Amino acid sequence: MPRATRAHTIAKHLTNGGFTDLHLTEAEQHEGHPGQYDTDGFALRQHTDADGTLVAIAGAYGPDWFATMREIHYRLERPYVRCTVLTEAPGLADHEVLVRWATSAELQERKRARARTQAPIAALLRQQEAAAKAAARQQELEEAGQTGLW
Repeated sequence: MPRATRAHTIAKHLTNGGFTDLHLTEAEQHEGHPGQYDTDGFALRQHTDADGTLVAIAGAYGPDWFATMREIHYRLERPYVRCTVLTEAPGLADHEVLVRWATSAELQERKRARARTQAPIAALLRQQEAAAKAAARQQELEEAGQTGLW
């Protein structure tokens, strides 16, 4: 059975990331429009998924709730937070995401995807460092009076 995801733990990760916890009750989360609140923020509630695992549902609220939802998604899927955010799940509103702890396989796949994305940049940096070292070595030889004969 997957690990239980507690709302207070997710709230701590989000507040540490600079988000405002609106402390809305479940009834307040279900009524009205997410844009009716004056400040951008989030609200969390506990939920049990189809497998019986305890997960959290995070809702984005405020004038720019869509941007807040994107930022919540980005923050919670960072390598040091290690959550999986699902936008498509039964019973979720447009401004809500389902949050659960990521599995080891999901974390490894994210790590591989990051490495694939950064591979061209890393290769270019290695090439530039090698060229800089070769130029520095050539400069040292020239300063020592040992220029190449070829």
